[in-house]
Amino acid sequence: MAEDLPEISNDSVCPVDAKEELLNECESIWKQMEECQSKLMLLEKETLSSDVKDSRLMMQVKALTAEYNQWQKRSPEIISTNPDVLLALGMEELQKVKNDLEMLLSVLELKNKQLEEDLKREQQWHEEQEQLLDLLNGLEEETNTQVEQLSKKSLHSKAFHELRSKTLKLNVYKEKILNALGEFLEEHFPLPEKGKTAKKKNYSEEPAVELLTLHKILEILINKIMNTPHEPYVTINDSFWPPYVELLLRYGVALRHPEDPNRIRLEAFHM
Repeated sequence: MAEDLPEISNDSVCPVDAKEELLNECESIWKQMEECQSKLMLLEKETLSSDVKDSRLMMQVKALTAEYNQWQKRSPEIISTNPDVLLALGMEELQKVKNDLEMLLSVLELKNKQLEEDLKREQQWHEEQEQLLDLLNGLEEETNTQVEQLSKKSLHSKAFHELRSKTLKLNVYKEKILNALGEFLEEHFPLPEKGKTAKKKNYSEEPAVELLTLHKILEILINKIMNTPHEPYVTINDSFWPPYVELLLRYGVALRHPEDPNRIRLEAFHM
């Protein structure tokens, strides 16, 4: 921008006659101003009454106001009509304008540079914010996934606790049923008395082994089919009282092995 301005030489000097003429006009105007100043000082020294002074001051205010308004409406007068003087004054004004424009240009360039630096910082900040936003979005997705997994685990844990609670209840119920079955069997299916057993068999001696109760036989059959379902058969020995074995076989509670009559198993009621 500064290069577009015309080069103004600081050595431009107006002719001597033009300078003298301009100086003379300035001295003449200065003398007039001094005369006006002296008149004003004389007016201030006059001794007048306060009322007269006030009216005089009011008149001076009105006169100065009117003069001020006239000066506002007047266009500036040319000090001199000499072309050399006007050329010198114009060159001086142009030089001032050029200096002002160069200063303004340097200020604008500096401000533009600062704006570019601010723009770079803002762009870098924007990129950092985008990266941070991507990171937060990733963390949000990961957190949502973890929450879903925790919810599933919570559901599984809840189902596990419910199943465990049901299992404990079933175990308690099972114990009650077994106890009730044991009491029923002990009451209605007691072991035979030793004297009667010997009499029926025409033995005078007591049996060599101790007979198992019906409750104990059922317990053995149940544990066998539950623990080894692939081999549920139990071998009958002398501790199994034959009437109890026949009772279980007759009413379909137990089944005899198809190839070995000395082995029986519990009917698979749970299948």
